[in-house]
Amino acid sequence: MTNSRIPLIIATALSLLIALISYRFLILGLPLSFPEMLAQIEERRIAFILHVALGPLALGIGAVQFHQGLRKHKALHRWLGRIYAVAILISGSAGLVIAMNAAGGLSAQIGFSILSVLWVVVTANAVRHAMARRIGKHRRWMVYSFALTFAGVTLRLWILPFAVMGFSYTGASIYLAWLAWLPNLAFAWWWLNRKNLPQAQN
Repeated sequence: MTNSRIPLIIATALSLLIALISYRFLILGLPLSFPEMLAQIEERRIAFILHVALGPLALGIGAVQFHQGLRKHKALHRWLGRIYAVAILISGSAGLVIAMNAAGGLSAQIGFSILSVLWVVVTANAVRHAMARRIGKHRRWMVYSFALTFAGVTLRLWILPFAVMGFSYTGASIYLAWLAWLPNLAFAWWWLNRKNLPQAQN
């Protein structure tokens, strides 16, 4: 195993774990699964269900799409990619509805709203390059897309230290709305622009 594969393996494991945990609402129900989101569940129930049902699906699929073994099966890779893109289109659009009413005030609403819009737009651009057979550019934009999808993981990782510091979810949302995805994009940019990484021309 090369060192360059370790981050991908860790990201995949975390993504699949969080995706599975996210579906606890199928057993526990929405209120017990998301007690800090009761207002959203009551007032924007359809949008909330679409977001929490399809977001984890995109997270799980996105994590495995980067593995070379799967990419060798081109038909499967393409179909999973289509499901990933549709899941993000629906979950991201629903997420925008939720984000515009996020607890935590204007800062949280702006941060989560930007995340939702970027998630859809960046993924759509990746799909556009794939349809035009610009595979190099498609792969680069998919890295950015998954960096935004991975916000589902990083948000939960940030919740713990904020909880230890005594923050409620609402209080922490002011920071989580930005910390969940900005560092991810920064890492993706660094990863794609490493000096030893060949630049895609197509």
